[in-house]
Amino acid sequence: MIQMHKVTKAYPNGVTALDDVTVRIQKGSFIFLVGPSGAGKSTLTKLIFREEVPTRGQVLFNGKSVNRMRAREVPFLRRQIGVVFQDFRLLPHKTVFDNIAFAMKVVEASVKKIRYRVPEVLEMVGLATKVNVYPHQLSGGEQQRVCIARAIVNEPLLIIADEPTGNLDPDMAREIMTLMLEINRRGTTVVMATHAREIVDVMRRRVIALEGGRIVRDEEHGSYEQKRGPAR
Repeated sequence: MIQMHKVTKAYPNGVTALDDVTVRIQKGSFIFLVGPSGAGKSTLTKLIFREEVPTRGQVLFNGKSVNRMRAREVPFLRRQIGVVFQDFRLLPHKTVFDNIAFAMKVVEASVKKIRYRVPEVLEMVGLATKVNVYPHQLSGGEQQRVCIARAIVNEPLLIIADEPTGNLDPDMAREIMTLMLEINRRGTTVVMATHAREIVDVMRRRVIALEGGRIVRDEEHGSYEQKRGPAR
């Protein structure tokens, strides 16, 4: 589904966020991206939905070059991808319902479908009673759950999540991860950048670890940190 071949991303200020990264992510998989702040996790995800383009190398989505797409093709790419941003990016003057409905209007969903689907996803993320409130009336954790609802409302092929449980208490974090697993079981690919060690260690999914812009570990059924054998 996603292929990166010898991808480097260097910024004008001299920072190299990714350095010669090659990776393949299969359809239907669940991937954790781990590593310290500044390791390149967010840059890698931004390249997939073309918020950034690589300095060198190729990014492919379903066999199509992302970095060579024309501007008019990018919206069609993004219709297949739901994104949970770390900084929420909610529309401040729209209600919770309208924030989620906006994502459906962009893809020209019918009014009937919007009226059915938006309450459904709000129920899934535990915000059924927050339909008519505004983002500033929500806690940080609640805003993040609105972001998740918005990301899944159009049933995308791929969900990219940047620290989706970062502002949530442990119980809500577990509920959100249960939801993410259910979405994945239905066939949606999930790529999640996270510092949540306990979640990664419990779930034992594929772990791609980055450090200094390079992939230093790619492990099926992995843990947050590489397990070391007993000292000799």
